[in-house]
Amino acid sequence: MSPNPEESAVPEEAHAADAAEPAPAPDPEVDATVTEAQVRVHRSPRYFRFMLTGAVVFGVIALILTYSFPANPTYDRGQVFGFLLAICATIGVAVGALVALLIDRAVTRRARTVQADRIDVRLPGAGAELDTERGTEPGPESDGTQSNGSRPSVDS
Repeated sequence: MSPNPEESAVPEEAHAADAAEPAPAPDPEVDATVTEAQVRVHRSPRYFRFMLTGAVVFGVIALILTYSFPANPTYDRGQVFGFLLAICATIGVAVGALVALLIDRAVTRRARTVQADRIDVRLPGAGAELDTERGTEPGPESDGTQSNGSRPSVDS
């Protein structure tokens, strides 16, 4: 038993299996192009979640308003609740979206610029191989390039 808990959690067979497998050799027929670019990275709020939260909160407010006032002889409480729910849910969605926009503005000020690498891979025989991202054969409009997206390398 080793004193380091990270080492004791992984069996020694796993270390031996990792050491026994050689790294795959790069395919000499694949043409890869690496393009470096400066990109701005910042966190962004989930707008749908903010709008849904606003609708739910204002829905609860509609329920509270329905039962906080005396009953109306013309309309029953279900009708009053439905009317208030329609109005309050709409207002809640708008308020939730506004809060998300304000948070997005505040977070954008703390954005940072990082170096990113974009890797474009051109495979030989564009019509014969499979598109690895979609699992299908590329169509006739495909030129055989695949983009692996960008991986930012953070320079602190």
